[in-house]
Amino acid sequence: MNVTNRPGRPPLSPQEGWLSDGRQVLHFQPRRYDRWSQSLEVTFRELMPGGEPPLLKHCRELMRDEAIKLWAKKCRAGWQVCAPQWTPPPLRRD
Repeated sequence: MNVTNRPGRPPLSPQEGWLSDGRQVLHFQPRRYDRWSQSLEVTFRELMPGGEPPLLKHCRELMRDEAIKLWAKKCRAGWQVCAPQWTPPPLRRD
């Protein structure tokens, strides 16, 4: 059986992603992924003028389905996929 990702559908496993509205940025980073628990850490930052590092607003862990809904909601609101805006810290292993 060949399992592939179909266009318009979320990937089968969580992947890192970046969204921006030009002023704010969301970073989605896989946190835990196993058979029973699939979650992503979502970091929300505000871009600062003059090339300063983006200001951290909040960070939270979402279950995969909640992260997919948030991604879709932001895309409908006009947010666009963007290049990485900062170097995320290494993934913590709990």
